[in-house]
Amino acid sequence: MFEVEPTSAAPTFRPEFNSDPRILHAQALKSPRVDRSIYNNLITLYSKNNLLDSCLRVFNQIPSPNIVSWTSLISAYSNSPRSLTFFLSMLRDPLLPNQRTLASLFKTCVSLPHCLFFGLSLHALSFKLSLNTQPFSGSALINFYTKYRFPENARKVFDEMPERDEVCYAAVIVGLAQNSKPLESLSLFAVMKSCNVRSTMYSVSGALRAVADLAALEQCRMIHGHAVVTGFDKNVIVGSALIDGYGKTGLVSDARKVFDENIDVMNIVGWNALMAGYAQQGDKDSVVELFQLMENRGFVPDEYSYLAVLSGFYNAGLAGEAETWLNRMRVEHDIEPWLEHYTCLVGALGRAGKLEDAERIAMTMPVKPDAAVWRSLLSSCAHHGAADMALRMAKRLLELDPNDDSAYSIAANVLSIAGRWIEVAEMRKSMKDRRVKKEGGKSWIEVKGNVHVFWAGDRRHERTEEIYAELAELMKEIEKLGYKPVWDEMLHEVGKSEKREALWYHSEKLALAYGIVSEVAPPGKPLRIVKNLRICKDCHEAFKYISRVIEKEIIVRDVNRYHKFFNGSCTCGDIWNGDEDGGEILEMGLGQWD
Repeated sequence: MFEVEPTSAAPTFRPEFNSDPRILHAQALKSPRVDRSIYNNLITLYSKNNLLDSCLRVFNQIPSPNIVSWTSLISAYSNSPRSLTFFLSMLRDPLLPNQRTLASLFKTCVSLPHCLFFGLSLHALSFKLSLNTQPFSGSALINFYTKYRFPENARKVFDEMPERDEVCYAAVIVGLAQNSKPLESLSLFAVMKSCNVRSTMYSVSGALRAVADLAALEQCRMIHGHAVVTGFDKNVIVGSALIDGYGKTGLVSDARKVFDENIDVMNIVGWNALMAGYAQQGDKDSVVELFQLMENRGFVPDEYSYLAVLSGFYNAGLAGEAETWLNRMRVEHDIEPWLEHYTCLVGALGRAGKLEDAERIAMTMPVKPDAAVWRSLLSSCAHHGAADMALRMAKRLLELDPNDDSAYSIAANVLSIAGRWIEVAEMRKSMKDRRVKKEGGKSWIEVKGNVHVFWAGDRRHERTEEIYAELAELMKEIEKLGYKPVWDEMLHEVGKSEKREALWYHSEKLALAYGIVSEVAPPGKPLRIVKNLRICKDCHEAFKYISRVIEKEIIVRDVNRYHKFFNGSCTCGDIWNGDEDGGEILEMGLGQWD
């Protein structure tokens, strides 16, 4: 309400007594004199009630708008292009922005399409006005750069800030995690804690996202402990991130525990995260059970809910169920499938050997197939030895991306298995002519909270000699048990001894050997390895035997799913397309496309 103070004719603005800005506005109009600050506050109140036309009417009643007035109006229209128009009008007034004005404008540039260059111009202006290092404008600028996929620029803005509060740290931690820089994100989270800057739900959830990308279990547990101490473990955003983190590190049981503890406050994001965790394990029964429980509790499934279910069927290789659920999302919930949903169906059909059906779906679905669809079909063709169809899929993939290394390597592998060496040579020549470089396969393992990364043939680790000696011993032991190298993906020009050496020193094998020599997994605990590509056929075969030799469970998270090796078998049931990796021969230099 408004009260007239004895010493002033202007009313005192106390919006907390009434949430309806129209009533407050009416009271202001009855007052003999209204201060400009009251109009500024009315603009803010109208914007919070989504009454934007009223915001503009109030602004037009201000005789001499100041920077607060303009900032209030610009903030009210932060999701509209009019915000940028008002800013230009302000500059002509002429008034210069403050850090809150720029913060709102950077938010506008993120929410609207095609605003990158406007945002860059704002950064230049903020630099001239020495506002780029201020907390409000600086954190908004960090968010702007991360949303436009320029994490290095965001980090540079952060490093240039003399004083960094919890909002600045949260912006850069979340931004780096969202831009596939999990190690940098976790490093900054550690720096934030060492500087005694308090955590927020956003910085904790951002760090957990980084942990999920790395599948770093120990880091996940440490951040969970930090969340408990700071009281964020009961926050729905942090809780959902914990579920995602544990799910992607392979401990779905721990993810379920967090979920059950927070089920009363859990939103659809948390339900979807847990379903995705089960799906990545190929546990489609638990995914469906959780989906039904979610519906029973009154939640309406969204696109991500169905994506988790379809991913579960995809990883389990169940094409019929995938098709049924794709139709169900249309009929029962009027949800139009995304490209990702169709990709799951195409992949499931391909794995089931229904290659023609998978191609028909890809050609007739209402959304245009992307590279992932053709790559999935290409992998399925390789898995089933369909060389002619593999060539056709590779050509479609290369039409979308002529520099896609997987198209060349997968097609070359399936052709080499079929003994079609002339076409293999043509594929290699085409790859060389276009100067296409194969993505390097790398694997990592977490030891005492530190992540150790290995490449094929890597000899940079301080314990290299021990690692190679342990691996050589393991390979001898599994050969005694009947292991035979999988030569399918090797080029026929390579000699037998070179082939053997190349297969021995794949990145996942080196990571496994290091895990053994470092004694990272005590008795009863599994060895956990992560790979950026799909695990190759030979490593998959070798790990089944190695799990017998060391009498320990080995868990590998590749780019697609989890593989749990124990006592000579894998939970994937060998229903997976290891051909997308194409082995790591190219990394070793033995099968270079030259």
